[in-house]
Amino acid sequence: MTQENLFDAASHARANDPATSHAAAERVDFAASHCRKILAALEKHGPMGKTRIAAACGLDGVAVARRLADLQRDGLAHPINGATEKSGTGREERIWRSV
Repeated sequence: MTQENLFDAASHARANDPATSHAAAERVDFAASHCRKILAALEKHGPMGKTRIAAACGLDGVAVARRLADLQRDGLAHPINGATEKSGTGREERIWRSV
């Protein structure tokens, strides 16, 4: 998947899901927008953890976590092996970079 086509609707509805789920997945435009925001933040600010990415993008942490998984699957972002930083709550989280 390229950066221009950042959301694959087929990957968000299982083969045995009802047709309505497939239709809904194809209408989800926000996922691609979130992916673009996350990649732009990583490119502008460099490697960061999920909490800092969320702050830089104006997204919540759950949305960022979901899109990071998509970006990793598509080869556009990866966690840096063994690198972590503390979130605002003190939990360790992986540091991500764009590819």
